[in-house]
Amino acid sequence: MNRTIDLNCDLGESFGAWTMGDDDAVMPYISSANIACGYHAGDPGTMCRTVALARDAGVAIGAHVSLPDLAGFGRREMRVSADEAYTLTLYQVGALAAFATAAGGRLAHVKPHGAVYNMAARAATHADAIAQAVRAFDGALRLVGLAGSELPRAGERAGLAVANEAFAARRYAADGSLVPRREADAVIHDVDAAVAQALALARGEAIGARGGTPLHVRADTICVHGDRADAGTFARRLHGALVDAGIAVASPAPGHAAGARAMNARAR
Repeated sequence: MNRTIDLNCDLGESFGAWTMGDDDAVMPYISSANIACGYHAGDPGTMCRTVALARDAGVAIGAHVSLPDLAGFGRREMRVSADEAYTLTLYQVGALAAFATAAGGRLAHVKPHGAVYNMAARAATHADAIAQAVRAFDGALRLVGLAGSELPRAGERAGLAVANEAFAARRYAADGSLVPRREADAVIHDVDAAVAQALALARGEAIGARGGTPLHVRADTICVHGDRADAGTFARRLHGALVDAGIAVASPAPGHAAGARAMNARAR
């Protein structure tokens, strides 16, 4: 195989008696798990179970940090300061790191969620605050953010490894931003169309932005959304299509090569 791509998924988003996603079905086909830290979803029990699931699958463990918004699933903007963005990030990263350490693993990356992800994509002040919090906790962590946005740039300024993230099942505007979820065509529901977009991203090819404009998006990692009703099927289809195209699925985090080999063998 002459190409490699990281597939990441937002997981551990169940909370109490409320179930979200199908983590068991998705985990065998991804290479990085972004695990909710209790602010937009997740709870201590769910965090513990999801970390163990990722560890056993050889999947890189990441903290999926959010604004404190359980009712709105972290997708409602809040007027938080840069200092608050720093402390909110540090608190959640520390919480998930405790579960990773207890499970005999370690964190590999940090990815913001929802509204704070979009905020950090636009605002350098908040992007820098998040990057500084990650560096303060562990400068070896990778920071994941929207490709070409303020967050990867902030990570580079902070001396962190960064991953420019692209999306298999989201529509893009011509400027490279994501079409807002409140708009009807923001999500690509058709599995074949989403797989085709992901393959183009992984190959470095242009995709069609809104209005048909060709758009090149840097894709160090591609997101597979875990809150799709067909998340397990989609992850399996996408993984298989990538491997069939000669593209290996693997996390850039050290120590995950064995898990990547097993995943790619299963897809054949």
